[in-house]
Amino acid sequence: MESNNNQKSTQLQKGKKITKTDIQQFLLRGRAFIALILVLLVFTSLSPQFLSTGNLVIMSKHVAINALLAIGVTFVILTGGIDLSVGSIVGMTAMIAGGLINEGIQIPQLGIIVYPHTWMIILISLAVGTLMGAISGFIITRFNVAPFIATLGMLYVARGIAGLRNNGYTFPNLIGRPEYGNTGFEVLGAGSFLGINYSIWLMVLFAVVAYIVTSRLPLGRHIFALGGNERAAELSGVRVNRTKVIVYSISGFCAAMVGLIIASQLVAAHPATGDSFELNAIAAVVLGGTSLAGGRGSIGGTLIGAFVIGVLGDGLVMMGVSSFWQNVIKGAVIVLAVIIDQVQARMQERIALQKQQEMK
Repeated sequence: MESNNNQKSTQLQKGKKITKTDIQQFLLRGRAFIALILVLLVFTSLSPQFLSTGNLVIMSKHVAINALLAIGVTFVILTGGIDLSVGSIVGMTAMIAGGLINEGIQIPQLGIIVYPHTWMIILISLAVGTLMGAISGFIITRFNVAPFIATLGMLYVARGIAGLRNNGYTFPNLIGRPEYGNTGFEVLGAGSFLGINYSIWLMVLFAVVAYIVTSRLPLGRHIFALGGNERAAELSGVRVNRTKVIVYSISGFCAAMVGLIIASQLVAAHPATGDSFELNAIAAVVLGGTSLAGGRGSIGGTLIGAFVIGVLGDGLVMMGVSSFWQNVIKGAVIVLAVIIDQVQARMQERIALQKQQEMK
């Protein structure tokens, strides 16, 4: 008995010992937060005005836009998919909202033009963005098309619709007209509550809802199960096709919201709005610790990743770095994030294998 107790005591002591692997895992899991601290320290040392109140306000708006987009993309990547169409959906929904405000809904058969209320314009735009995401999910599930190909096709479709909406021209002065009851659209992007811009409040709201969905609701468990092992999830009763359509719909909804916010902030809609936004969103998600293979990640990590991308982008602009070099740096960050993700995945596989061997 005494010998057994000594063995258990020794095992407990060994279990408490911090190993090199533990340190590596800690650094990999906290890579987004560590990167954020480093980026803040670097830009603050290079420019004392970097953390000024005015710059923080501007930076927070940029982060909010990227975070909203990244939250939707997180749902998709957690299932092991990818959504390349979100940037184009941003531009498409901005143009749809701009057209509804400036031109209304023309009904040639009746010879009338209907100008929807501002809230109706927002709901219509959100519904169209959600529908585009649902179509991607339907194509992927119904016809077994790879997510990369399906969403790449939708990228071109959405961007084409954005251009066709006004023959490639901008919808300017989206302030509406009082007699039509469609004024106030600019409040979405410029308004504030308690001194904080609405876009930031929306980011917080979306993040809280997304956290509850992924960590408290059955849908969240189904999403993680689907990303971990699709076949096993299907055998356990998860409705795989429905879950996939839902996550792509969520991604489209988030992209539509971003399109509305940008159009509201600019008080104009341009068909090129949201160009390459999908890259920033994917970078934020992967940098935040969500695995591209699916089944592992968190909304909190995505938010931190969005802050890293946003701070990096604004910092490079303040430093006067060329836009070409900005693209090079952002591309390098994406590649580095993917490499780190692969390293973490291999390390976890190795640890799991070691535990299995120890149990035997």
